[in-house]
Amino acid sequence: MEPKRMHKERQGVVLSNKMQKTVIVAVERTVLHAKYKKYLKRRSKVKAHDEKSECRIGDRVIIVETRPLSRDKRWRVSKVLNRAVADTTVAPDAPLSA
Repeated sequence: MEPKRMHKERQGVVLSNKMQKTVIVAVERTVLHAKYKKYLKRRSKVKAHDEKSECRIGDRVIIVETRPLSRDKRWRVSKVLNRAVADTTVAPDAPLSA
């Protein structure tokens, strides 16, 4: 019996949830610059599978690496850590009520 393979886990913020059962997550990492020895922030955007479509824009989530689910999707949403605060601003094209 083979030991169970450990999957990569990343933490990120949901940027978009416009697709069905798919969210775009921004994953941030820090990299040491070779010459100047400063830490730089690098961000990558990945598509993750959200089976119940429960993620909203701004949520902090944990994603787990999985088998290829589509051409671009190789991650799955494991857990929602923090919910985004509801946005109370008025949309620019929304009618103003007096």
